[in-house]
Amino acid sequence: MELLGYAVLAMATAAVGALGGLGGAVLLVPLLVLTGIPASEAAPLGLLTVAAGSIAAAPRQLRERTVNHRLGVMTELSATTGAVGGALVSGLVSDEALTYVLATVAFAAAVAGGRRSGLRNAPDPACETSDVGERVGALAGAYPLGDGIVPYRVDRLSTGLGFMGLAGFIAGTAGASGGFIKTPATTELMHVPLKVAAATTTFTVGVTSSAALLVFALQGRIDVEASALVIVGSLIGGQAGAGLQSSLSPVVIRRVLSVLLIVVAGVLVART
Repeated sequence: MELLGYAVLAMATAAVGALGGLGGAVLLVPLLVLTGIPASEAAPLGLLTVAAGSIAAAPRQLRERTVNHRLGVMTELSATTGAVGGALVSGLVSDEALTYVLATVAFAAAVAGGRRSGLRNAPDPACETSDVGERVGALAGAYPLGDGIVPYRVDRLSTGLGFMGLAGFIAGTAGASGGFIKTPATTELMHVPLKVAAATTTFTVGVTSSAALLVFALQGRIDVEASALVIVGSLIGGQAGAGLQSSLSPVVIRRVLSVLLIVVAGVLVART
């Protein structure tokens, strides 16, 4: 593939990843494999687009205070624990079976999000601009939506963390980013507003992918030229995705996310 193609694909997948909190790797890696690039070479590039896209999206998301760091740390600890377990048993399950499991989870998440209409979390006239952000000492907060402020509180924490561990296990077993599982789980199970869930997931998967990239670097599996173009494309795409996330309504983002999850399921099946 032409080197410019790396930048174009990275820009598109990073924008999608930042918009829906999916992590661009789940789209970029299968697309690269379909173009004939070995999976062992595509995997580090996928992690690069997640890390660079996360960095690019972070300034806007942090400025708008849509990232819930407390929730992010808790879900990431659970997901990371599951990912370690998944990596340890990854050799016991066939790639084809894992791919179909991931595709099934993505499709189920699309249906769960797409079948719900309207806003679960509505603006509260009693909230003020000073309420925007995380609530200190609690898994709660508020975020701006149009001219109003939307308060939220994390529900069913134990169930959500258990599902995060499962998401991490599946992701660790398959070697894919778990963002496309974590964002729907955060919104549908824990009742966190989609914009907060997507921003928080984008922030945390960037940290995880950066740690994994150190391993790939030590193994000498990073192509410098391709990586440079992927980073440039991802930085542009991440900013674009964060801008779209800020301007679109949660209902529109949820519908787009459902469509993207179906695309993810299709791409995963296509690569088998």
